[in-house]
Amino acid sequence: MMIEVETEDDGRFVAEVPAIPGAMAYGKTAKEAVAKVEALVLRVLADRIEAGEESPEIDEVFSKSTRI
Repeated sequence: MMIEVETEDDGRFVAEVPAIPGAMAYGKTAKEAVAKVEALVLRVLADRIEAGEESPEIDEVFSKSTRI
C-alpha cells in the first residue's frame, strides 16, 4: 500500500494511506509518522479480518495457499 508523507506548517509530519479511509498519523519525524500509520493500518486490517469483511488490501499483505 502506498503511504503519502507531507510536512505540516507547524513542522510535524503526517503520513496517510489513501486506500484505507481515515488512516492518517502524525509524527515529529517522517519515520515516526510512517511507523504510526503502518501500525494503524495493520489494526484496521486485523479488525476487518476478525469481522469477516472482504478487503482487497488484505490480499496485498497475505498470499493464500489451499491444500486438500
